[in-house]
Amino acid sequence: MIELDGPRLPAASGNAPEQLVILCHGYGADGHDLISLGTALQSLLPEAAFVAPNAPEPCPMSPMGRQWFAITRTDEHEYLRGCQQAGPMLDGFITSQIEAYDVKPSRVALVGFSQGTMMALYVALRRAEPLAGVVGFSGALVGPKLLEDEIRSRPPVLLVHGRDDAVVPVGALPAATKALARLNVSVEWHIEETLGHGIDQTGLKLCGIFLAKSLYA
Repeated sequence: MIELDGPRLPAASGNAPEQLVILCHGYGADGHDLISLGTALQSLLPEAAFVAPNAPEPCPMSPMGRQWFAITRTDEHEYLRGCQQAGPMLDGFITSQIEAYDVKPSRVALVGFSQGTMMALYVALRRAEPLAGVVGFSGALVGPKLLEDEIRSRPPVLLVHGRDDAVVPVGALPAATKALARLNVSVEWHIEETLGHGIDQTGLKLCGIFLAKSLYA
């Protein structure tokens, strides 16, 4: 199995981290694309370390970027196959980082963007020990029907999406919130008017508040 790695930030406090935030980038990007979120969040999470693993595959559509799985068309079945293939790699990475940083799973959060959100939700809800929480920007819940039988833990979730997203339509957000609510997963959500496929200051602020609440619970 491929071993993932990527850019990291130590805890701003200068101490050994008490919490860990794992940032999962989107299709065609890499860990450097999201590690800057850690810099923006450090004032709220001074005891947290941040790591942004590079996805396992080179992306043919972006020579300098990576992909968690190939996308040839907008197809839920393709998304599911991709998450099933890449899920064990991200799951193994989470476990390895829990051990490396010596933190409890309940002090680990995932933050994903786009394809990284699909991966974060897919993996977190299937782990035996619940994580502190999941923040998903501009993504989707993959395989909701299978999740009914496969869910093993219920970390709280925050979903943020732009109304004008032309890559992952905003309708993915209510679909995900309804499916998660049916499975008794606590979900917060926000739709940002005039935002496309991206993360703005409002979303970043909501993310920081949610993570502080979840990691210090």
